[in-house]
Amino acid sequence: MNWSSEKNESYSVCEFQENLDIMRQIHHFAGFPLETLKLLAYMCVRETFKPGDYLFRQGEDDGQAFYVIDGVVRLEHTDDNRTEFIQDYEAGNFIGVMSLLSNLNRLFSLKAHTQVECLVFQRDKFLSTMAQFPDLMPKMIKNVATSIFEWEERFLKSRGVGCDACRHKVGVSLV
Repeated sequence: MNWSSEKNESYSVCEFQENLDIMRQIHHFAGFPLETLKLLAYMCVRETFKPGDYLFRQGEDDGQAFYVIDGVVRLEHTDDNRTEFIQDYEAGNFIGVMSLLSNLNRLFSLKAHTQVECLVFQRDKFLSTMAQFPDLMPKMIKNVATSIFEWEERFLKSRGVGCDACRHKVGVSLV
């Protein structure tokens, strides 16, 4: 085996291709043409966070969404100077898509529980890409609405409505 073929066999898939493969897995981008996915894959960046680092903080509008490539992130909410653990998210989760669509202050904080690698999407880059493909924004909105509906449907099937406090909080899909 010569050096050239040895190098090609041991060389991993380029980051762009990995990002594109991830884009194809994200439900919110379902039905997007390959051309658009390539542009989005090129514009996002990879970031590594150490345990304890905040990806975003409650009350801030950072205009970012995160796809967790590796590690565990922890969702927290602070009220009356008391921080409460909400949920952990692992590799394969896409968090913050609504921040790509609109200026919204975060209702939660997201903190790295372990070392975390994420694909980070910026609102300004996302919206400039969507401006080039205006026919895709209705598809994006439909995908977001579908994910909200599916979340609520899973909640109802899990008998979450058996909890008195929870039962009065359902209806997000009615918005």
